[in-house]
Amino acid sequence: MSRAVRFHETGGPEVLRLEEIPAPVPGVGEVLIHTRALGLNRAESMFRRGEYGVAPVFPSGIGYEAAGVVAAVGDGGTGFRVGQAVSVVPSFSMTDYPMHGEAVLAPAHAVVAHPEELSFEQAAAVWNPFITAYGGLVDIAGVRPGDTVLIPAASSSVGLAAIQIARRAGARAVALTRTGTKRQKLLEAGAEAVISTAEEDVVARVRELTAGEGARVIFDPVGGPALADLVEAASREAVIVLYGLLESSPAPLNVGTVLFKHLTLRGFELFEITTDDARRAAAVDYVRDGLAKGELAPVIDTTFPLDAIAEAHRYLEAGGQVGKIVITVTP
Repeated sequence: MSRAVRFHETGGPEVLRLEEIPAPVPGVGEVLIHTRALGLNRAESMFRRGEYGVAPVFPSGIGYEAAGVVAAVGDGGTGFRVGQAVSVVPSFSMTDYPMHGEAVLAPAHAVVAHPEELSFEQAAAVWNPFITAYGGLVDIAGVRPGDTVLIPAASSSVGLAAIQIARRAGARAVALTRTGTKRQKLLEAGAEAVISTAEEDVVARVRELTAGEGARVIFDPVGGPALADLVEAASREAVIVLYGLLESSPAPLNVGTVLFKHLTLRGFELFEITTDDARRAAAVDYVRDGLAKGELAPVIDTTFPLDAIAEAHRYLEAGGQVGKIVITVTP
């Protein structure tokens, strides 16, 4: 038997349970992993509430990210051995392969060898944030030296990864956050400037920082009414990558500004990269190279034991974290 995080109805963190289930057995093309650390994301919170793009099937497992040790390999799971340290790149549905548990199955294509530079906790905090940021900034927007990159919700794990990737490309990372309480931490994380959206005029501040030109790349997980300011703060021929929906209110859009500035507004999600073999391989290679050179490094806000999974979800939804929330699993 093995413990897994499951829920039998949508709702708040209180619906989560640690349940004993039969230990899974890997099938063709699958790898069984005894986990040591699990990454927590907004996606899990939305999935648990029934607000995600995929509906849970009850009783439902949950979770996209895990790091641990290979316990068994199914037929066709070539390239892995029992006892090998590995982590998982989200490239599957939570309804098919839930990752939050003590022993989990993962499709072999999603499993990567453990980066030597990292602890298990750090490995569980790498792939979702850095591949999301890589996909939006490098793969889609083609970030380049001299660009100004606006990063709303910059204190999230993806936001912090985006700051690092922008700097790696020689661009200027401008962090957006609601108030000034996280300003110093964002500057320490590598942001060249921080704009408090509830306290400052975003458009005026961006124009000041860019000598009136605006930002060429905007990497936004929020949407909603604030999108209007981002469109105004964009430079001519800017690329606005929308990768989340933290604000569900309708987004006003000045079509004239989009038209005459020649703007590109582009929806993006992680799976656009991770379900394409070539693009996933390029992303993994990019992140590995950055980790090895010390140019990229996951930021962990805090850790919770698996027994405190509901508490971890409450902490996530409170929104006070700077970086990744990680769940630790005792061997």
